[in-house]
Amino acid sequence: MQALIVGAGEGFSASMARRLAREGHDVALAARNTAKLAALAAETKATLHECDGADPDQVAALFATPQGEAADIVLYNASFRVRGPVTELDPEDVRRTLEVCAFGAFLVAQQAARRMVPRGRGTILLTGASAGVKGFPKSSPFAMGKFALRGLGQALARELHPQGVHVVHIVVDGGIRSSRRPDDGRDALLDPDAIAEAAFAAMNQPRSAWSHEIELRPWVETF
Repeated sequence: MQALIVGAGEGFSASMARRLAREGHDVALAARNTAKLAALAAETKATLHECDGADPDQVAALFATPQGEAADIVLYNASFRVRGPVTELDPEDVRRTLEVCAFGAFLVAQQAARRMVPRGRGTILLTGASAGVKGFPKSSPFAMGKFALRGLGQALARELHPQGVHVVHIVVDGGIRSSRRPDDGRDALLDPDAIAEAAFAAMNQPRSAWSHEIELRPWVETF
């Protein structure tokens, strides 16, 4: 099976690429800057594709490649955020946040659905965040983008599930462990490999019991 990750980078998307590759899936990685993905591509034998996920023409071109046409699994992981008091935010930065977090997800899901629906199968995964469930001070653009993403996921699930396409919105509610943000030994940060494992499990659910959303948070995280 062919998997396509749009907005690939380190963290969850890298862990998902490794998890899919271990299961024998062919992996394609798409990002605006593919140079940063060279090591991951070599490790997972993935193909690399330059693509701005918020650009309709670039997304259409991505799905016109053999990897895009054949993709049975599509993960939209692109994200952008700007922080600051609402009185001081640059409108263009806010626009870009909405384009990357929500509009790009629509573009990718639309292209994926156009190919999956005729086949009657496929999985579309959308990476959400705490901001899609609760808005935080000085983070209104990210909240708008991630709330929109969550709404998109719900609408797509209700539309596409009866057509055989599984849509899962993944709420990552907490900080993600990384080399720049190591855990203190309490498992207080989400392990990206654990997020990938949960996403992989959701992806393989029997269709008689599909989830349209899963929430993941560390055991010490407050709700």
